Amino acid sequence: MPVPAHTRPHPAGARLPWWALALPILAFVALLLLIMNPSDAHAASGDPALAQILERARQLVAH
Repeated sequence: MPVPAHTRPHPAGARLPWWALALPILAFVALLLLIMNPSDAHAASGDPALAQILERARQLVAH
């Protein structure tokens, strides 16, 4: 029996759930708020834990 040359389109009821769109938007907004929060801007300049993490990441990439 021959295979049809084309497939039927998806039925109209095959939609994404609401959270499939809401979760990426929520994550983007949360990250944007974290970046734009000026009260935390001072922590990035002299945080030794951040410097240690970046140094460790650099060492892992170098190996």
